[in-house]
Amino acid sequence: MPNLEKGNPKLINAWAFYDWANSVYSLVIATAVFPIYYESITGENGGIVHFLGTDFHNSTLLSYSLSLSFLIVAFISPILSAIADYTGNKKRFMQFFCYLGSFSVMSLFFFTDVENLWIGIVFTILASIGFWGSFVFYNSYLPEIAHPEQQDRVSAKGFMFGYTGSVLLLAFNLVMVMNPELFGIKDPTLPARISFLMVGIWWMGFAQITFYHLPNNVFHKKPEKDFIFKGFKELKGVLIALKNQVSLKLFLTAFFFYSVGVQTIILLLGIYVKKELNIDTSKLIIIILLIQIVAILGAFLFSRISDKIGNIRTLKITIAIWGIVCLAIFFTNAKNEYIDFQVYLLGASIGMVLGAIQSISRSTYSKLLPETEDHATYFSFYDVTEKIAIVLGTFIFGFVGAIYDSLKNSIFILAIFFLLGYIVLSLMKKNPYLSK
Repeated sequence: MPNLEKGNPKLINAWAFYDWANSVYSLVIATAVFPIYYESITGENGGIVHFLGTDFHNSTLLSYSLSLSFLIVAFISPILSAIADYTGNKKRFMQFFCYLGSFSVMSLFFFTDVENLWIGIVFTILASIGFWGSFVFYNSYLPEIAHPEQQDRVSAKGFMFGYTGSVLLLAFNLVMVMNPELFGIKDPTLPARISFLMVGIWWMGFAQITFYHLPNNVFHKKPEKDFIFKGFKELKGVLIALKNQVSLKLFLTAFFFYSVGVQTIILLLGIYVKKELNIDTSKLIIIILLIQIVAILGAFLFSRISDKIGNIRTLKITIAIWGIVCLAIFFTNAKNEYIDFQVYLLGASIGMVLGAIQSISRSTYSKLLPETEDHATYFSFYDVTEKIAIVLGTFIFGFVGAIYDSLKNSIFILAIFFLLGYIVLSLMKKNPYLSK
């Protein structure tokens, strides 16, 4: 394994390439192909499925499964991150979660009908844990592979790689799913199931580039045998230190508020567009692809803007745009004769700020970290904040939708969370790495 110094372009590209490797999960599995396949497999009997001795609506069961995976990651990531920091074995943890996720995705190939529903649910949970678990350790490498002045562009490069790779694989998968006869496939379930295999192989295969170049044990730690106890001690030390870091706490609070909006829209926009705006599946797929493609441009553009005006101002611009988009979605009427054009425009607007807010948030948090060897532990709190925001956002979205028998008010409430994030971010004091 080559020993590349911090800031080396080869090391930076290798790190960013993990986004290329694993982003196919978030697009193909979490957003596009698997949800449609799951709905087709479980849609009979009014969508009612039987699991663990209980009847569930199919979408509710899938939602509960994802929420459980987020809660598991939120619980274990600070503990494992502290152990990884203490032992200096961060890359091994990242590899474990990568392989857990990729093998779980490939196992979805065997989810063929409602009779083996447990395969779809169990491996959906494990794949989600693998994806989000590996991301904790991946993100924590940012301050170790790039200098502060590089981190905005490096973070954006990761998301740009991710969006590009995932769009390429999704495009091929969609051709196979929508035109199976071109590949001589007669089984209607086989194209989607082959897609799941391809995602797992793509994820695991391209991750080897990252694993080959990323360093392990950067700080040359020599852990004692009771590393689990010492890991908890490491976690406690970071918790105590975090209490005294006002800027970091304010940023995490703002990040929590606007992540409620961002992550909920990413996960549930498809449901809203189908149910409230009556957009059919083929157009929904075009919207998903449009968001991903424009997000590449957005991540690049806003990383350059942050160079000119600073991270906090840039984040506030993206949050303001997100809030405006929420209100635009709220006021969009399904009966409007230009509804298709309006939805495509909304998709492009979301794409423009999707990659931007994610990449700038990651680099901003990295720049706010104190001089420390506990990067994985600190980034685990970043990850936990995001996961709790997802759980809260998806719950509010569904709960408010159930009360009013419409999802419109749910969208309006998400706009309020963006406003709260903007206000808290405005309370942060100037930082030489974040302000211009």
